[in-house]
Amino acid sequence: MQLSHTFASTSVLFDESNLVASAGLVPALALAESAGLDELADAHLSVGGDKGANAGAKVASLVAGMVAGADSIDDMDLLRHGGMGRVFIGAYAPSTLGSFLRAFTFGHVRQIDAVASRFLIGLAEQTPVTAGVEECALVDVDDSIYEVHGYAKQGSGFGYSGVRGLNGALATLSTPRAAPVVLAQRLRRGAAGSARGAKRLVADALSTLRQLRDPHSTGLVLVRADSAFYGHATIGTALRAGADVSVTVRMDTKVRAAIGTIPEHAWTTIEYPQAIFDERSGQWISRAEVAETPFTAFGSKAKRHQVSGRLVVRRVPELNPKAKQGQPDLFRLWRHHAFFTTTDATVMDTVAADQTHRQHAIIEQVHADLKNSALAHLPSGKFAANAAWLVLAVMAFNLTRAVGTLADHGLAKATTATIRRKLINVPARIASSARRLRLHLPDPWPWQKSWQDLFTRVADPPTAAAT
Repeated sequence: MQLSHTFASTSVLFDESNLVASAGLVPALALAESAGLDELADAHLSVGGDKGANAGAKVASLVAGMVAGADSIDDMDLLRHGGMGRVFIGAYAPSTLGSFLRAFTFGHVRQIDAVASRFLIGLAEQTPVTAGVEECALVDVDDSIYEVHGYAKQGSGFGYSGVRGLNGALATLSTPRAAPVVLAQRLRRGAAGSARGAKRLVADALSTLRQLRDPHSTGLVLVRADSAFYGHATIGTALRAGADVSVTVRMDTKVRAAIGTIPEHAWTTIEYPQAIFDERSGQWISRAEVAETPFTAFGSKAKRHQVSGRLVVRRVPELNPKAKQGQPDLFRLWRHHAFFTTTDATVMDTVAADQTHRQHAIIEQVHADLKNSALAHLPSGKFAANAAWLVLAVMAFNLTRAVGTLADHGLAKATTATIRRKLINVPARIASSARRLRLHLPDPWPWQKSWQDLFTRVADPPTAAAT
């Protein structure tokens, strides 16, 4: 592709008042309204003073800006250009939205958590964003460090990653038929341990999940996590809520002893769908073996904290880096990776349990997606404002995911950036006829059918263009 030289450009004018840069916000916000975003925020948020006035409209503005690609408060100005004022009402200035966020306290953050939970339930009623939740619900819990710079950010610090930032924990829901959405979220101090507040996070996530499922549903609910969340408080919370768990365990003396009791004939060879690069040896590993043994977690705790289940172990060859130099192995060495699960062996055998547990890595894609979108920055110096920003980013993520499910099967599991590029950030010219607004979008647009399908489902059906 080259710049056209047929007509030499002599000037550039920013003078078109009937253009919008993100026409996809029209169906996206129509969906948000039908899911009750404005009403929920007005009903549950009690931010005082003039800064908290019209909370529903301000929350909708912030979510809309994030859906369109805003990752800072100043970026909210993208809602105030061209014909946006003709299509939308109440697009607040960035300064107003910043003052609104800075007025938040911890209690207000918990209130907007409630809004996010109910908003997801509303989206699930309007779209297939949680399709398959009745049959199998996979809840993943993990945290990540959201990097910040400077010393003005309240709560920032150096966590386990060695990077200055704030710690964001998520609980996501995925099903065999649906990509992840976020059930619950929490922002913690940068130096907080991964398990801090995990008990409450899991409780909130499973509470929302119960409202997403039929009360009589008997499908599997499985909470997956890594070893940082292996504790009786977190696991006990999940079990009391009726869920099973699949949590990586630390390789302590008790676990090693349990692995040592597994007979050699019990190991089952499994082939990975794709080879995995082993950083320690610098080689690719494409095979492994799995086995299991009965195990009681937290055996040193009081009887009420002990949990009976299965210890599923995957072992991979410990490759000899000197083998190429003519030094063969005298005997095979293995590296072991174990996790504890309470799933019934008749429902999920050893191989299936291992495959299912390894899919826990799907939550890392959600963290990466958020960091590539609204959480590229935590925009305020106040901790509560940044905590609210995280919740708003989650609502924008879930809304974008719901938009994708309505538009096209191929976009149902796409990243936020892909959905934004194909459906949201579509330029349009506004025209009016018979007291109705009409959007004129590019012709041809590669994803025209997907956009029209989305618009038809959530807004007034578009009228046929005049010929």
